Amino acid sequence: MSDWIKTESEIELMRQSGKLLAQVFQMLDEFIVEGVTTMDINNKVEDFIINELSARPASKGQYGYEYTLNSSVNDVVCHGVPNVSHPLKSRDIVNIDITLEKNGYISDSSKMYVLSNASAQAKRLVKTTYEAMWKGIRVVKPGATLGDVGYAIQKHAELAGFSIVREYCGHGIGKEMHEEPQVLHYGRPNSGVVLEAGMTFTIEPMVNQGSAKTKLKKDNWTVVTKDKKLSAQWEHTILVTATGYDVLTLREEEAETGPFISM
Repeated sequence: MSDWIKTESEIELMRQSGKLLAQVFQMLDEFIVEGVTTMDINNKVEDFIINELSARPASKGQYGYEYTLNSSVNDVVCHGVPNVSHPLKSRDIVNIDITLEKNGYISDSSKMYVLSNASAQAKRLVKTTYEAMWKGIRVVKPGATLGDVGYAIQKHAELAGFSIVREYCGHGIGKEMHEEPQVLHYGRPNSGVVLEAGMTFTIEPMVNQGSAKTKLKKDNWTVVTKDKKLSAQWEHTILVTATGYDVLTLREEEAETGPFISM
């Protein structure tokens, strides 16, 4: 487990990467509107990361993937592939999942965008998923367990009548996009890996409106809900500090207004 602990110099590089990634989402806030395609979003993000931030889109080329980001619309749970064929509609919700590498260290975050005419049910799902992520984040401290984190997320989502996707999870992160440990979004208190200061990992719950069951599409990337109901996801990269946690990818609006949003 000592291999999972980052040094102070490594943590500083991860902070830099996380701050840059937060800027990408800030740039996107006014760009994602009805009529924009997910490929438009992909191209905008790639240009911004390379030419404005002098960084690298870490997802591009990873595992043979061709694009800078994942774009998961409505019933897409995760790993949605950008395309030019389906412009966003006013009732859509879309998750944009981006990884960024700077000076050898990677940050990973995703954000839900709720378009202007999304249903009340869709807004409730998105808000609950965001709250569930923060319920998990706020458990993080030395001595807590990953089971504690997963339990907090699962409890909040299920009390709201939603289900937690179990096949996909958070992960350690640093020089590699996917490191140990795996971070499940369900679990039992006082179980699993015990957290230590210096660990860095993502918390990224996927919450479904209906059943937790998923299906992989024929492109071997895109994961959708089996019942075709909506899914939502949020993600941050987290550092375990000596006294609790630090959100390395915290966005400006979260720092100013706090983590809980109204929709």
